[in-house]
Amino acid sequence: MLIIPIKEGENIDRALKRYKRKFDRTGTKRQLQARKQFTKPSVARRAQIQKAQYIQTLRDQEEI
Repeated sequence: MLIIPIKEGENIDRALKRYKRKFDRTGTKRQLQARKQFTKPSVARRAQIQKAQYIQTLRDQEEI
């Protein structure tokens, strides 16, 4: 459970923004989406390798 202490006289929009930021950093949303549907380990590994290859190509292009 996330707890965001609100300071005296703090704008509710600012507190909500801090909550959203903290929620994103905890990875709760990603974890819920991952649990929604089972993915085989081989498929997850293949996706991880493809992501690594994509990032590597971007870094190679950046060096040129």
